Amino acid sequence: MDETRAVKMSKYLSKHLRHQPRLIGIAPDPGGWVEIEALINAATANGFGFTREELDHVVAVNDKRRFEIEGTRIRASQGHSIEVDLGLPQAVPPPYLYHGTVARNLNAIRAEGIRPMDRNDVHLSADRQTATRVGARRGRPVVLAVEAGAMHHDGYVFRVSSNGVWLTGAVPPGYLRLPGPR
Repeated sequence: MDETRAVKMSKYLSKHLRHQPRLIGIAPDPGGWVEIEALINAATANGFGFTREELDHVVAVNDKRRFEIEGTRIRASQGHSIEVDLGLPQAVPPPYLYHGTVARNLNAIRAEGIRPMDRNDVHLSADRQTATRVGARRGRPVVLAVEAGAMHHDGYVFRVSSNGVWLTGAVPPGYLRLPGPR
């Protein structure tokens, strides 16, 4: 499978497993799982056919490990805007986690903190490099340090997805180390 096809499939899967499953007629269970055969059939019926082998390839080579397969089922690892319970246990975060963004978002973040926006959780990275890549998707990246250890001490809940993304409901501005005004 060529890289262009793999990227197109990954985006298709993200859209329909995270955000709009009903658009192609699939219904994830409460944990976000969908039967692979049902997904392939629905995708084919909606003009985007692929094989199980192609699906396995996209899941295996995805650098962000966005999807997980368990037996005959698949789901997105995190990033949902639909209601799902990924069943992730609470976890104790490291003292600092990181969030990649762009400069145009800093005023809102200074005022309101980091909010999940259209997702169920705020996504945080364990290292600056990953946060830099995340921020770079929308322009020149700005990396914010999140005082995750202090948040946890103060009662905020953290979970970590199977692909290493840290999740929490929101990050209040008082727990952020922001760059100064430009």
